[in-house]
Amino acid sequence: MATALRPLTTGELLDRTFSLYRSHFSLFLGIFALPYLCVLAFQCLGAAFQSPGNRTPLVLATFVWSLGTILLSIVVSAASQAATVVAVSNVYLDRSAGVMDSFSKVKNQIAGVIGLSLSVGFLVGLACLALIVPGILLMLRWSLAVPAKVLENKSVGEAMSRSGELSKGNRGRIFVIWFLFMVLNIGVGLLLQWPIQAAAGVGGRVALQHAAVVWRVASLVATFISTCLVGPLAIIAFSLVYYDERVRKEAFDLQLMMETLDAPALQGAPA
Repeated sequence: MATALRPLTTGELLDRTFSLYRSHFSLFLGIFALPYLCVLAFQCLGAAFQSPGNRTPLVLATFVWSLGTILLSIVVSAASQAATVVAVSNVYLDRSAGVMDSFSKVKNQIAGVIGLSLSVGFLVGLACLALIVPGILLMLRWSLAVPAKVLENKSVGEAMSRSGELSKGNRGRIFVIWFLFMVLNIGVGLLLQWPIQAAAGVGGRVALQHAAVVWRVASLVATFISTCLVGPLAIIAFSLVYYDERVRKEAFDLQLMMETLDAPALQGAPA
């Protein structure tokens, strides 16, 4: 194996996350960029459709555009997450990985990941109504649900339970990882959006919605770039956390070593 599997500290996990991202930048960028181009195109169409000169009622256009964007984003997000998990697994375990190959391997899992994301999002949101903290605790508990769902082909309930088992005892570092990548995501987004808002002469995202179409499209492109650049990082990190927890609790490194050693023996055995 190219990467030695062993228990990692939080710092080592973050270092491997960025190292994996840098060394396979085109792979992870492609996995996010290809599906999110569909979202960008739909959003740009909506921005043009809602131009001031259009006679279609603004309320109806806004509702249709927003609903379509949400539904398309849910599908695209699930596909990107699942494909990224597979790509990380292949790269981390020294197997070949490609953009289209990663999508091909998860095409039957996308509906399940959508169901998982909606279930987790609904329950976390509901728990957040109780003074925020319960929602955060559930989010930490289920942070490894997508890797468990995709890599072990679990059902939604099984993936959530599996994540709870694997994350138990190490949710503090999961919180640190969540916090760091949330700050990074917000920072990159603001860095890309601020010049556009300044050039358009508006004070924020809400005001930008009433600016000229060209500035709204520029804002959408900036969001697309931010998503493609930062989006893969958290998924890479939690995929590595998934493997790290399996190494710690299930001696996955030894299991993989035995499988690697047994494979040549089986191939050379007489029929």
